[in-house]
Amino acid sequence: MSNQAPFRYDVVGSFLRPEYLKDARAKFAEGKITEEQLKETEDKAIKELVEKEKEVGLQAVTDGEFRRRYWHLDFLADLDGVEEIKADHWSVHFKGHQPKAATLKIADKVDFGEHPFLEHFKYLKSVAGDTLCKMTIPSPSMLHLICCVRAEEYTPIERYQDMKDLYHDIAIAYQKAIRAFYDAGCRYLQLDDTSWGEFCDAEKRKTYKERGFDLDEIARSYVDMINLALEAKPEDMTITMHICRGNFRSTWFSSGGYEPVAEILFGHCNVDGFFLEYDSERSGDFSPLRYIKDQKVVLGLITSKFPELEDKEDVKKRIEEAEKYVAKDQLCLSPQCGFSSTEEGNIMTEAEQWRKVSFVKEVAEEVWDA
Repeated sequence: MSNQAPFRYDVVGSFLRPEYLKDARAKFAEGKITEEQLKETEDKAIKELVEKEKEVGLQAVTDGEFRRRYWHLDFLADLDGVEEIKADHWSVHFKGHQPKAATLKIADKVDFGEHPFLEHFKYLKSVAGDTLCKMTIPSPSMLHLICCVRAEEYTPIERYQDMKDLYHDIAIAYQKAIRAFYDAGCRYLQLDDTSWGEFCDAEKRKTYKERGFDLDEIARSYVDMINLALEAKPEDMTITMHICRGNFRSTWFSSGGYEPVAEILFGHCNVDGFFLEYDSERSGDFSPLRYIKDQKVVLGLITSKFPELEDKEDVKKRIEEAEKYVAKDQLCLSPQCGFSSTEEGNIMTEAEQWRKVSFVKEVAEEVWDA
């Protein structure tokens, strides 16, 4: 088994919130408990989660994103120059349940300062002991996508009349974030990104084109921005990217294989590995993986949306199919996404969630130890 992240069996990062944590968040929203009482409950839940992650044999643990409402907005809204604002509706439409609507706007120079997620990571590390900790944050491209592409009416502030200035400031902010997490002890960082899932979707590409966007040009700018951010990565730090087509209450919002973005993304983005959604026909076949260079590819063949376990032999056959494009030694296995990209969580029980994680480990050990 590989002892270098990402691992042969791995997870994307978010986990179902225990009911007592959901209750505490509801009470805090109603003003019935203090912020300190909520933090104490979050600390307890994260400590218990880490113990469970170790128990099932994960080689890197996360905090389950237990302190967040959303996988992305909480982090982005706490960047300097970014504000969370209310929205009448969600900027993407899920095929079923809809999240509570909120969005972001860029109000000043984008920067990374006294960010609360640093303390979140330090607590995770304090309860993980000698076990490697993975921190998950939204990719740099998500800030631009939400504020400047998805937004129906984006008006740049004076500083960002030239879009190149915005791309540059976001990248520098992320350079600072990478260094800050590293200084806090983080050696495994994941950039979560739904922009590429949207750019794979033929219907969304058509809609964006009608609005005047050149998605290929934007994609190249995103890769350049991410690569500039990655220039801050120390040698002994692993940074991966997780690509998703939407994950809320077991629903989704994008479809389409990776071919439209494969050459730009897989061929030029300098992350150490890609966590790729491959749990349904919506993700297409493995042929776009021909553009992968020396990055690891974590195949998300196990769905986190539904509790039923996949057929083990079918999973093994799909790994063999992927080997036509990427060497077996570069491949890994995981669920296609987290189990709770928002605080509501996907539709399954905690026991079913852990069966999924154990199943990933079981299959991976049989494939790579054979």
